[in-house]
Amino acid sequence: MEPVSPASSPTAQSAPPVRPVSVSTAPGKGIGLTVGGTAIITFNDAIMKWLSAFLPVGEALFMRGGFAIPFICLLAVLTGGRRTLRVGRWKAQLLRGALVVAGSYFFFYSVKYLPLADVVAIGFAGPLFTTALAPFFLGERVGWRRWAAVLIGFAGVLLMVRPQAAMTSEFGWIVLLPLCGACTGAIRDIVTRKLMATETTSGTLLVTTGCVTLSGLVTWPLGWVALDTHLVLLLAATSVLLASAHFLLITAYRFAEAALIAPFRFINLLWATIFGYLFWGDVPGTTMLMGAVIVIASNLFIWYRETRLARVKS
Repeated sequence: MEPVSPASSPTAQSAPPVRPVSVSTAPGKGIGLTVGGTAIITFNDAIMKWLSAFLPVGEALFMRGGFAIPFICLLAVLTGGRRTLRVGRWKAQLLRGALVVAGSYFFFYSVKYLPLADVVAIGFAGPLFTTALAPFFLGERVGWRRWAAVLIGFAGVLLMVRPQAAMTSEFGWIVLLPLCGACTGAIRDIVTRKLMATETTSGTLLVTTGCVTLSGLVTWPLGWVALDTHLVLLLAATSVLLASAHFLLITAYRFAEAALIAPFRFINLLWATIFGYLFWGDVPGTTMLMGAVIVIASNLFIWYRETRLARVKS
């Protein structure tokens, strides 16, 4: 399943937008739910990082998807009936599914070899890619201020990735994996925005989760490991955590406006830093933190401009 978050994780991917039935004036509660949701997502990513040390990525994705699919179907039936699972645009849905599959493998191989906070920070390049690609694929106009923010943001990405070090080090190229994940995530978001005109959230989630699950299944001949009861329960728990994060993040929109909530999504870098230090003793380097600050600031400026332009148009 795909939580609503701008982080690099495929478990933190932008789900189809949800419009609340009503919004109360409880911004503090909305912010709290957002902070809690991002904490759960990042903790879930930390679990997957730990599992990746001895569990094949494909096997982990297959098992987690197997637990998630029944939940998606049950949720769809309870909230809108089987008709909410109907799919009309199969080609676009499968394209989105393929992008999510690619992003999933990019992410999980990234966290297998890199600190969690580094992967999350580099993943913040995703919205920059989305803004840069929107004029070409969605016909959206991007003014010079947002283009400037995109360029500054990519300068921050270069600071984090350090291309020269990545190319000269034997395993330095691994740092490019989360960047590739951010790029595929941006294309996925563009496809999602086109799909949402006709497709349902439940149908989209089901197709995407099915694609990820099948991609894991085809890795079985490469060698899976025997799972004991504890590992099965842990993988099931990751699906429950993901569902809980979905619920918190979606519910947040019932208590606060999207414009207020959006900046707090970036707090998952803090959670990633905390979990990375507690579980693995990882501490982000100075250049990584400087680059992350630049990228987050660029994203916040783009968000500010888009929010302001939307208010002017309305």
